[in-house]
Amino acid sequence: MLYETENNIEREYFKKDFSSVRELFKRIRVALAEKSEVNADDLDLSVINYDNTFSYVYISMFQAGREPIRWGSTRRTFVETINRDILKLTQHKRFGEFDIADANKCRIMLEYITEQTPVRTSRIQLTKFDETRFEPGITGLKLNFDNINYIYLPTDAWTKNHNGIKQALNQLIRQTSIKNITNSMTERINILYNAPHTMHLLKSKSFVSYKDDIIPLYRGTTLNEYSVEGIKDIALNGINWIQDYMKPDGRFMYYYDCKDDNYKDHEHPDRTEDNLYYNDLRHCGGVISLIRAYQLTHNDIYLKNAKRGLDFIVSITKEHEVDGKRCGYVYYNKKAKLGGTGVALVAMMKYRQETNDTCYDDYIRLYARHIVSRIYKTGEMLGYFIHPKVQNGNELYDLSDEERRFTFSFYYPGEALLGLALVANHFDDKELVSEIIPKAQLALDWLVDERPNIYADLFTALPSDGWLMQAIEEWVDYEGFKKDNYVNFVFKDANTMIEKTYKRDDSPYIDFEGGYYYNYGDHFYPDGARSEGLVAAYYLAAKLGREELAQTLLEACRKTALSQMYLYNSDKNNYAHKNPEKSVRSIRFKATRQWVRVDSIQHVACFFLRLYFAEKGIKVN
Repeated sequence: MLYETENNIEREYFKKDFSSVRELFKRIRVALAEKSEVNADDLDLSVINYDNTFSYVYISMFQAGREPIRWGSTRRTFVETINRDILKLTQHKRFGEFDIADANKCRIMLEYITEQTPVRTSRIQLTKFDETRFEPGITGLKLNFDNINYIYLPTDAWTKNHNGIKQALNQLIRQTSIKNITNSMTERINILYNAPHTMHLLKSKSFVSYKDDIIPLYRGTTLNEYSVEGIKDIALNGINWIQDYMKPDGRFMYYYDCKDDNYKDHEHPDRTEDNLYYNDLRHCGGVISLIRAYQLTHNDIYLKNAKRGLDFIVSITKEHEVDGKRCGYVYYNKKAKLGGTGVALVAMMKYRQETNDTCYDDYIRLYARHIVSRIYKTGEMLGYFIHPKVQNGNELYDLSDEERRFTFSFYYPGEALLGLALVANHFDDKELVSEIIPKAQLALDWLVDERPNIYADLFTALPSDGWLMQAIEEWVDYEGFKKDNYVNFVFKDANTMIEKTYKRDDSPYIDFEGGYYYNYGDHFYPDGARSEGLVAAYYLAAKLGREELAQTLLEACRKTALSQMYLYNSDKNNYAHKNPEKSVRSIRFKATRQWVRVDSIQHVACFFLRLYFAEKGIKVN
């Protein structure tokens, strides 16, 4: 394999005996507390390869509610360098804010540069595995500008919530005189490109204290091994997190920035604190995750809060008539999305299956009939019933080809068809089901046979139709829906997902394993939503008695689950968060991004629980 040797070396590093480094950390803490120096003559620090010709050593201090402080320097020996850092930290104007003697409050990070490679700034890239690649959390930068060195440490991506080269360059430029010329990140970088300077790509080793222990870091966080109990714990903890922060009106805390302890959504940065963005589809996903937690624990608190969430959906439901029959749809943010009504129907049906509570039956009928009414005569499912930018925000009954294309969604049809499938299989209303069946079959045929041709330019190399994969898994239980074109669609997309995941030794980064990519060389993409489709393919294969395929899919689920375990905020890796007590147990968007949203938790948690049930042979709806 291409990267087998270097990855094995990297993995072996984390198995080393770091007891001497642990002792060094204890002495650093004492020296900081006493404003003295470290004596390490009796310690075997051979595990640390310090090269004073280029290496810098940084010590950082983190504590809840405090902005971190750090100092980096280079001296003749490693210990001399540490003592220089200690001296400068104790002289910092905010040093007194830290309870340095309390290992449970103040966490210490030690990071030192191990490699530097000269590179032209304009050649730095993120898509090829070569000497010019910048990899967030693994690679740092050393800029020499006006004869001064400026350092962006590899762990800065993690601690500063970065995920790209532009943010790293801007972080460096903000320390130079270029910052006074313009506030535009792009303009600053262009100025740097054309100014005299040198640049190096850096690699480092780093450790962070954890109570009385230390953790060797990779990409700023802890490394993981897949385990069945591990994914169960992450899923349940994540669901508990979103449940703990439910609001009185039944909504969830939609978005949380762990680094800065605020709720400013990066996609809606101009929304005020009293008018933060919320999303009806992701809300319903949160409800579904609570129901999954109930399936695991049988704790009624999850159903109680799921009902609170469903009551919120009822409050934003509107009605209309089609062919003299009442229909209902979810209306929020001046939009009525097919997927919004579809996921609401899924959530209500899942709740009904677990509780036998019929209180939402009228809404189930309204939603189902609305979805059926949105299946065009060709079988295409219309993405929106109301869109503020189409036909002046009026209800959409007749759309032009251009308008249908504008309102196209990959996700909404699968969400809606999963809701209809649950009604067909588990809702005792023969008249309603008779309305659903022919339209659902028409829609499925169009989606798997016609859509790839009509909307070919909208498809990406990595399939994104996890909801439709789940819908087909459910539909094959209904007579007449176990069709080859439906089943083959699921297994084809699953096979492509497997092809588009990094294997153990085909990237130079050991945490890429199981992560998705669009094109080989991309930064790995840990994605719970797609993985829900992958685990649905496993269940479908098992249901059809295709045992060899089922085992292949199950193993693929384990691998991609591993990549998503890195998204979990534990009390070991949330050291750089402003409010670690609040961020712990949440699940982030990406490897180094410190943003959490209700769906970043929901998709991963639901995938993990379905995988857990598969591993344990537990049969649930």
